[in-house]
Amino acid sequence: MTPRVTVVGLGPGDPGLVTAATLEILRASAHVFLRTGRHPSAHLATGAPTFDHLYETEDSFADVYARIAEELVRAASEHGEVVYAVPGSPLVLERTVATLRTRDDIELMVHPAVSFLDDAWRALGIDPVESRVRLVDGHEFATAAAGETGPMLVAHTHANWVLSDIKLCVEDPVDDSPVVLLHHIGLPDEQVVHTTWSRMDHTIEADHLTSLWIPALTTPVAAEMVRFHELARTLRAKCPWDIEQTHQSLVRYLLEETYEVVDAIEALDPDDPKTDDDFIEELGDLLYQVEFHAAIAEEQGRFTMADVLTRVHDKLVSRHPHVFGDVNVESSADVESNWDAIKKSEKPERTGIFDGLAESAPSLQYAHKSQQRASKQGFDWPDPHGALDKIAEEAAEVRAALDSIDPEAVATEIGDLLFSVVNVARHLDVDAESALRSAVRKFRARVESVEELARQRGRELAGMTLNELDELWEVVKKGSTH
Repeated sequence: MTPRVTVVGLGPGDPGLVTAATLEILRASAHVFLRTGRHPSAHLATGAPTFDHLYETEDSFADVYARIAEELVRAASEHGEVVYAVPGSPLVLERTVATLRTRDDIELMVHPAVSFLDDAWRALGIDPVESRVRLVDGHEFATAAAGETGPMLVAHTHANWVLSDIKLCVEDPVDDSPVVLLHHIGLPDEQVVHTTWSRMDHTIEADHLTSLWIPALTTPVAAEMVRFHELARTLRAKCPWDIEQTHQSLVRYLLEETYEVVDAIEALDPDDPKTDDDFIEELGDLLYQVEFHAAIAEEQGRFTMADVLTRVHDKLVSRHPHVFGDVNVESSADVESNWDAIKKSEKPERTGIFDGLAESAPSLQYAHKSQQRASKQGFDWPDPHGALDKIAEEAAEVRAALDSIDPEAVATEIGDLLFSVVNVARHLDVDAESALRSAVRKFRARVESVEELARQRGRELAGMTLNELDELWEVVKKGSTH
């Protein structure tokens, strides 16, 4: 005899909506299993074991559903027949039933039941057929709703992080687009909460009896961002290296990936599409670092990637009133002036000249920004000539420090000299970091040419005198285009 699994539904929550047929099956069966005990009608299956523990031990919902199916088949093989009771209707978004349908080693009997849908349509006051509503699983929103603009009823939005993930699916949302959260509908504490797209994951504490109504979206759902977020979450859960990382341990990788993006930008060639591929790859690596930090923060219950995106979106809108408001500008200088004024109003606690300046920035940039802040307060040379004279003065102080045989004094004066060089670059509107990088690239190319020239003459650099090296250097320099 083929083992049998009989599936019944416990309705949307109100025990009065459980069908008579389901109650009779529950009373008559000696072996009943509950998918979850976290349901208002679960008590009708008195003493039945649940699969709630699998939600804590398995890595993904797909793994949970697969394990439930395996255990049900094993129990049915042992007892001949088991009853499996699920929330709502077993015919509506019940993944375990879909998994059981694929089995050919059992007989599956599925009994219809009242789903949460009827109460949802009642609470929303709509006819789903005439409104052409699409029913979507919140866990698969990125792919299931791809290309859709609504209306949609989203089930399985059982936690605020699920709502955050849904927010991430839309690349260019209208933040005040209306949505409705259906919470505990049909129960005494029913809530029908009208909110907005930007606030839906901050309005209530979602649970297993929460669903989301989306009347319409201005832009279709984008799947890639959520797939990327799920990848970070999966690696964080399953990869030993990823699990060990912290915000602090990832700093070095964030810097490394940033520098690699800079290298890719400098290598861009409009005539070579391969350089675009490298740029895309490096931008992706850098983006993953941002996603990684957001995934860690999400685990800690601090914030999510949706919060990061919302914050930067709102900040950029606020700081571009000439684009999104009625402010008129004549030049990029006006834009910068407005930016500084808006930033100051957003951060009233920053009263000092250097407040908010990133001290961990690369030293050349740190020097430039510090000088720039001081210059805005009038603390600056009127033109580049004063800054140039300062270089000569600081170079003389380096010579004096050398004569003192004091390493600390030498380091101090070298720092002053470098600071003065950055000041000249700033006055001449030259980015010191880029200028130095260019000089290093030129130096490397010339040294490599010297090495090649020496090799052609049967020599090695390490065995040559300074005069011989200088001679080759002049040959290379004379033939160089830079």
